[in-house]
This record gives sequence, structure tokens and C-alpha cells, in this order.
Amino acid sequence: MVAKITTGKDVYGALAYNQQKVDRGKGKVLLTHILREPSDGRFDVVSTAEDLLRWMPSHYRTEKPVVHISLNPDPEDRLTAEQLTEIAEKYMERMGWGEQPYIVFEHTDIDRQHIHIVSVQVGQDGRKVKDSRRNERSVAVTEELEREYGLHPAKERKRAEDWRLTAVDSTKGDLKRQIGAVVKPAVAMYRFQMLGEFRALLSQYNIGVEEVRGERGGIPYRGLLYTALDTNGDKAVAAPLKSSVFGKTVGFDELERHMERSRERIKRDDTRKRLCRLVDEALRTAATEHALRDSLRKERIDLYLRRNDTGRIVGVTFIDHETRCVVNGSRLGKAYSANAFEQRFGNRQNSDTDMQARRREPSNEQPDMRNSRNTRGRKL
Repeated sequence: MVAKITTGKDVYGALAYNQQKVDRGKGKVLLTHILREPSDGRFDVVSTAEDLLRWMPSHYRTEKPVVHISLNPDPEDRLTAEQLTEIAEKYMERMGWGEQPYIVFEHTDIDRQHIHIVSVQVGQDGRKVKDSRRNERSVAVTEELEREYGLHPAKERKRAEDWRLTAVDSTKGDLKRQIGAVVKPAVAMYRFQMLGEFRALLSQYNIGVEEVRGERGGIPYRGLLYTALDTNGDKAVAAPLKSSVFGKTVGFDELERHMERSRERIKRDDTRKRLCRLVDEALRTAATEHALRDSLRKERIDLYLRRNDTGRIVGVTFIDHETRCVVNGSRLGKAYSANAFEQRFGNRQNSDTDMQARRREPSNEQPDMRNSRNTRGRKL
């Protein structure tokens, strides 16, 4: 499902575009939120526009208060009016516009089902509703809705090209830009519940992250440092950078809030069931760690194994690029824990041989994914 978001000044123009479809019998109003419905059910541009504008104070701080969204499922999807209404409500809520007034139209002028939402992005206090990383978050929300409603991934959106994450290459310089180009979209798109899972994700792109604590002027503080790693994902190749240079969204406090939101969403969906099923299928035929990685990679899942200085597996993490979810094996059950994988793949010599073979082989992965690396007690 593709979401197209435009902003502007003219609420009348946005409403007129949609109301004309309704007047010609090529559309209908599916839903209104915090807007009055006419007693006869006949909406008109002027009264709806006045109702929307009444929500905002006379003075506000943005030049483009109007937001116009179209949600476009794949042409092969067939949804009921009730499902389209639910999708509109969930999209607005997850994008942060759930408390705003809006009206939802369904257009039927073409074969492909689609809906339009007209709203205002100014609150009653005159401030613009926060929309940082709007497009990135919109992609993540539409992907979630595709999974929840069993929709086809939209053909019009080339995800791998639009949201490609490129591994940091220290030889190219400008590490601040390179690291920022990964950590910010990674937080926007992926769900994880603890810092270790986030670290596993970033390791795929030659980035390390560590927590720092201290006291400044008698006041305790917590922070994060991001580090560029070598091509093996092992050693830092430059001085670490404070999270503040990349913005609040990838700092400690906001990351904690993101992990809490991720935790709640993972509880509600079937992410873990999907992972267990696919990992079980791969384990049934994988005689070696290398074979397991290859099998999981075909399902767009990376395997991250953390080893200590003696080579023992002490951590297992699965990075599911299809559902954009990172999960520690212990969360899935004992069969996916570090102890279970140590018993099965703990022979250090075989693991090293597998790694060498894997590095010699060409990768068939999507361009926005990196081969998982087998790390040993990485120190950031």
C-alpha cells in the first residue's frame, strides 16, 4: 500500500477535489473524525472546510496547515468499506494525527481501490503536530497495515531502492554523514525491544553503539555513542560520535520510548510466530551454521551470533527485514537461545570455516540488507 502525503494552505481545494468525485457518484464519505455530519448525510465543501478550520486558532505557526493523504492498496487487493475505514483510522493514529479532525473519502472512479484523507496538522494550541521523519514513518506504518490485513506489498513502491541502508565504509570518510544515514532510518523503520537488538541491527552496517552514564554538575546523565567499525564488524576505526550530533530521535531517551512502543506492537502481532516457523524450517535441513544463514537469508532474515573471547555463542538475534523486526532468540523460546545454538553450532573451527566460505561467496541478498556477521565479544 502506497501512502502519498501532500501539505498545503488551501483546505477548500483539497475538499473540493474529493467532493467532486462524490457529487459525480464516483466516491463516498467513509468516515469523519471530530467533524459534524450533516443530518441529511450530504456533505458540502464550505461547511466541512469551516468545521476543519474552526479547530485551529486564528494564529498558527506553519505555512501549510492542510494535509491531504491518499492510501493506495495494491490493485489485486479487495477490501470492504469497513476495512478501508479501519485502515484510515489506524494510519492516522500511528502517524500521530489521530487526535486531529479529518474526513475520509473512498474513490471509485478507477478500478484500483483507494482512499483520501483530508485533515489539518495544527493543534488547538496553534502548534504544528510533530511530523519528524514523516515519510520514513509512513512507509513503516503502511508495511504494518499490509501485514495486518494480508495485503500485497505495493508494486509501485520499490522498497529496496527507496529505503536502502548502506554499510559504513571508513575509507570513504565523512563518517558522521554515513552513520546518520543508517541510524536514523533504522530507528524509524525497525522494531526492537532492547539496546542489544538495536546493536545487532546496526552491526550489519558496520556501526557499533554503546551506552554511557555519568554525572555532570551533580546531575546524572545517560547517553549513546555511535562508532564506525571495520569491515569485519569488530573494531572501531574512529572516535565515537555522541548521539546528539544525529538528533534527539536516536538519543537514549527517545530510543527507550521507541523500544517500549515496539514491545507493545510485537505483543499484538504475529512477528514471533512467523520467525519461529521460518527458523524451525531452516533448522530442520541446516547441518551447519553457514547453511542456516543461507536458508534464513532466502526469507530475508539475518542471523546475528555473538561470541565471547573463547568462541562460545552467548547471544542469538534474528533480524527480519520483511517485518522490520529484530528479536533475540531467547524471546522466542529455549530452542532458539544461545545455549541451544552453542550445542548445535558451537564448534569454533567449523564456524570459522563457514565464515570464510561465506565471505568468498557472492551475495544474492536485497540491496538494503547486509550479510550477518559472526562476532566474538565485540568491544565498542
